[in-house]
Amino acid sequence: MLRFIGFRLIQFPLILAIIYLITFTLVWVVPGDPFERTDRKLSDEAKAALREKYHAQSWASFLGHYPRMVLTQGDFGWSFAYTEWTVNDILKSALPVSVTLGLTALTIATYAGVTIGVLAAVRRGGVIDWLSLTIALVGVSVPSFVMATLLLVGFCVQLHWFPLGWGTLREMVLPAVSLSLMPMAYIARLTRVSMIDVLSSDYVRTARAKGLSRSSVIWKHCLRNAFLPVFSYLGPAAAAAMTGSFVVEKVFNIPGLGQHFVNSVLNRDQTLILGTVMIYSILLMSLNLLVDVGYAFLDPRIEVGSKGD
Repeated sequence: MLRFIGFRLIQFPLILAIIYLITFTLVWVVPGDPFERTDRKLSDEAKAALREKYHAQSWASFLGHYPRMVLTQGDFGWSFAYTEWTVNDILKSALPVSVTLGLTALTIATYAGVTIGVLAAVRRGGVIDWLSLTIALVGVSVPSFVMATLLLVGFCVQLHWFPLGWGTLREMVLPAVSLSLMPMAYIARLTRVSMIDVLSSDYVRTARAKGLSRSSVIWKHCLRNAFLPVFSYLGPAAAAAMTGSFVVEKVFNIPGLGQHFVNSVLNRDQTLILGTVMIYSILLMSLNLLVDVGYAFLDPRIEVGSKGD
């Protein structure tokens, strides 16, 4: 196990370097000047001073300076657009909001999806089974920003059941629900298919023959094995929930990293784009590693590493 974790951690710097180079290339090939302001025109001397401040006289100077600054100082530099803020300041204030929203949405999706999937498998062909199929179709087909807009108009504007903003539990409900629908749909279908396969196993019939109650067999024994495919999905789902919150944060006016990332793309804020992408890449790789390691605790028969590792 430790060897497997160590091997995966060694891969992190290489993967991050590739992600950085790809993101850097995409940022620099996009036409436009990040130092051009729509509200005011800068003189050539002011542009030259800004380029020198950010070491952005050319792509080579920026590529040589920026990674060294990140690795040696842990500093993502000053924002091109938010000139009074550093990228570190933006990440410290906004990232916890996005992570909280994403994890809340994933928690809702996991509990609701697993429950719906188990009930659909146990009552196959019934009303709950058809309901799970409907939820899956809606969750997969309707984008999160469309669902966010519908929830905003229906429950905030028309019914006034939930306030708009961030800071209280009521304000978190609608954005978390809108983000949770897509992963909930996948989790419900994965759980249903896996539970149907597990319920036909010999050990289930043996457990029932020994006198264990039906609910105990389903929720304590079957669900543990049926949860493995769902668990493998949670790593990418967590990353999708966090990055998918970008547009949802914009819809609900949530002070998360999403609005800064969207604005950074529009403004060609290169330092903020690179900082955001690198942080989310680290989160994604860490979550996938935790999922792989968690396999060993859910089912000791599964070997997370091979002899070649």
